[in-house]
Amino acid sequence: MIKEFRDFIARGNVMDMAVGIIIGAAFTAIVTSLVSDLINPIIGVITGGIDFSNLFVNLGEGEYASLAAARDAGAAVFAYGSFITAIINFLIIAFVVFLLVKGVNKIKDAASAKEEPAPAAPAGPSELDVLKEIRDALRKA
Repeated sequence: MIKEFRDFIARGNVMDMAVGIIIGAAFTAIVTSLVSDLINPIIGVITGGIDFSNLFVNLGEGEYASLAAARDAGAAVFAYGSFITAIINFLIIAFVVFLLVKGVNKIKDAASAKEEPAPAAPAGPSELDVLKEIRDALRKA
């Protein structure tokens, strides 16, 4: 059983998957920082500083000034603002990832275009073809 497990781990695809997960985690930190530190402030300026994350409907008794206060009090809330914020963040992150993938694909296409050999010049007629043409020309004469 240990030998089978070792063989399973030693397969290339398992190691590739592990590397992909590690790179994905690091990439997630970069994209999250890009969205929260660079893009969201610009959107905040455009929307006039509206903070959707604090929008909620209290489903129970009492009045609360903020979503955090309502949650701290244990009140049942319908936090639709957090959902809107999550959707906006998803759309921004998906667009940023799309742009990054598009850029990487463009670089890969450019690299593969350089690696492809230029098509060979078209070959002229073979010796046999030339001899056949001469034979045909002599028959006509």
